[in-house]
Amino acid sequence: MSLEKQLENTGVVVTNLDDLMNWARLSSLWPLSFGLACCAIEMMGSMASNFDLDRFGVFPRPSPRQADVIIIAGTVTFKMAERIKRLYEQMPEPKYVISMGSCSNCGGPYWEHGYHVVKGVDRIIPVDIYVQGCPPRPEALIGGILELQKLIEKEVLSEI
Repeated sequence: MSLEKQLENTGVVVTNLDDLMNWARLSSLWPLSFGLACCAIEMMGSMASNFDLDRFGVFPRPSPRQADVIIIAGTVTFKMAERIKRLYEQMPEPKYVISMGSCSNCGGPYWEHGYHVVKGVDRIIPVDIYVQGCPPRPEALIGGILELQKLIEKEVLSEI
């Protein structure tokens, strides 16, 4: 029975704890913004008034201890990889990773001729959502956030 029908008939909605907790978690994602290159400008643009990620419950946090999502936006170098791993390890469980842009997804145009570029952030930390583009538009990041919300919605809390 749909939510509207339950409210019409009895005024009470019956659900399980997993669904309620997942709804609360997906409606309040707090990303640790980690902008490394030109993709960071697009990430900032998605949080500005034109696109407004706040309407999805996305509120950027400056500390990894307060964040549950890390958005890796830009070129990951070997020097920066150690810091990314440390920030990821400081985040509380459950935690999610969004890789934004070609450089963080697969090294971008720099990996073939550059000895300093990691060929994808997934070699350092596990990635949940990949956002394509060079640099990806703010709409693409919003699509990635919506995909992450779908992923969270299907989780079972006892498995986390």
